[in-house]
Amino acid sequence: MEKKEKRQKQKETFKKVLRYIKKYWFYLILSILLAVITVVLTLYIPILIGDAVDEIVGAGHVDFAAIFVILKRMAVVILATAAAQWVMNLCNNKMTYGVVQDIRNEAFQKIESLPISYLDAHSHGDMVSRIIADVDQFADGLLMGFTQFFTGVMTIVGTLLFMLSVNAGITLVVVGITPLSFVVAGFIAKRTFSMFQLQSETRGEQTSLVDEMVGNQKIVQAFGHEKEALERFDEINGRLEKASLRAIFYSSTTNPSTRFINSLVYAGVGVTGALFAIQGRLSVGQLTCFLNYANQYTKPFNEISGVVTELQNALACAARIFELIEEEPEKPDAKDAVVLNEVDGSVAMQHVYFSYLPNQKLIEDFNLNVLPGQRVAIVGPTGCGKTTMINLLMRFYDTDSGEIDVSGHPITEITRDSLRASYGMVLQETWLKHATIRENIAMGKPEATKEEIIEAAKASHAHGFIKRLPEGYDTVLGEDGGSLSQGQKQLLCIARVMLCLPPMLILDEATSSIDTRTELKIQNAFAKMMEGRTSFIVAHRLSTIQEADVILVMKDGKIIEKGNHEELLAAGGFYATLYQSQFAV
Repeated sequence: MEKKEKRQKQKETFKKVLRYIKKYWFYLILSILLAVITVVLTLYIPILIGDAVDEIVGAGHVDFAAIFVILKRMAVVILATAAAQWVMNLCNNKMTYGVVQDIRNEAFQKIESLPISYLDAHSHGDMVSRIIADVDQFADGLLMGFTQFFTGVMTIVGTLLFMLSVNAGITLVVVGITPLSFVVAGFIAKRTFSMFQLQSETRGEQTSLVDEMVGNQKIVQAFGHEKEALERFDEINGRLEKASLRAIFYSSTTNPSTRFINSLVYAGVGVTGALFAIQGRLSVGQLTCFLNYANQYTKPFNEISGVVTELQNALACAARIFELIEEEPEKPDAKDAVVLNEVDGSVAMQHVYFSYLPNQKLIEDFNLNVLPGQRVAIVGPTGCGKTTMINLLMRFYDTDSGEIDVSGHPITEITRDSLRASYGMVLQETWLKHATIRENIAMGKPEATKEEIIEAAKASHAHGFIKRLPEGYDTVLGEDGGSLSQGQKQLLCIARVMLCLPPMLILDEATSSIDTRTELKIQNAFAKMMEGRTSFIVAHRLSTIQEADVILVMKDGKIIEKGNHEELLAAGGFYATLYQSQFAV
């Protein structure tokens, strides 16, 4: 049953590959025609060689004039064959890398459309491995298939036809031994697909570990985790070694096995042809022609068997790519979804239930009404649902039940783009792309002028350190901010929001990496920015939220206290305990 499933998976993957190739049908047909031309011209050369040999009767009996004519004809044929092969390879490259480009584009577009829940649950390194390493492996196999498969099959068919036209008896000897090549190649090919698939999966696991460890090398070294990381890498590397050795060993037996069969074919033609020549039923030139054909006939079997093995690897890699491409995308916006242009800043959450895992409850019967322009602070212990609430407001996740309204519209009836454009987010986790500081600040407003960008940087107190950089605002940042400190990166993220000035703000530990003196200045800037704007402030440091209009105290996914700073202190509840624990002398 397992073998049937593997065969079925291979067939389905192959059909999917054909759908991508269909777009390049012109190059495919042209490649096949050129393959036919190449094969016919290549097979014509042994006939010319045989004719030239027959013009050499013996010592002093050589027809040089006839041989010279044959040599000129051979030169033309060889040049035409080379030209046809060159154009055919251009077509094959165009097809292969066109298909690879389409697959990579579709895979990356799929990642952009996947729900956050999928990205949170799957290894980023494995996804990178699929798009980079697996697609490269697939390209190698596909290119080999285009380059060698067509010409190989046509060479076999053409050679048989040419041999039949010369001598049917010797041709039957060749045909009689040929099936052994198919049996050997087929036996090996069946066993290589699953091995290459395991190799590809293990390589993805290894890429994921490398991505994780390199990206967090400071933490690894700070906690002395190097030995454990090396042991984990060695364990995966060991499994990859075993999987690769098995796959390569089986695939490498293909060529010597088929070469042995080819040698049997060549020996059969030589012996049979020699007997025919002795009996006068075959000229020496025709025997030479036949021996050339025997070589040309058997050579494609080596190539095709190699192609089949490589295609097993390519299909195994393609299957992993298609798994990613075929993942369910984020639920699209409703056809009649509203584009949120007029945002008054009101937010209502009614009987909201949500959990990341079905058996682990998080938010239950959550209710909240936020008036336009209110500053709402959210506090509570780690894991109480503060960031989850932000994820629901931004619709990174959809509620299990209940409704969230923004400006009087259920967010499921608003386009995601317009909903998210209505919020300005500054998160505890900073992200900067590989680009100039100017481009990073202007990410949410690409059309911003230089003066607007500088004003936003000044408001976020980032202007000072930016001017000290070698190229100022044109300084190109490395991956994730390069050598900038965490605090500097956070200031740039704050500047990004201050440039857009959306109608609603979400500040999730927005000043957690900034020194106290700068934080006071940022708080003043935030206070100006929040005037007239609905704001959600998630904070652990209660000193940053004392001016909030409403403070929500959350615990276990529920609001347990609600009020302003003075009211909650006077109540002497959970908030008061938190506050006293932070400011106790």
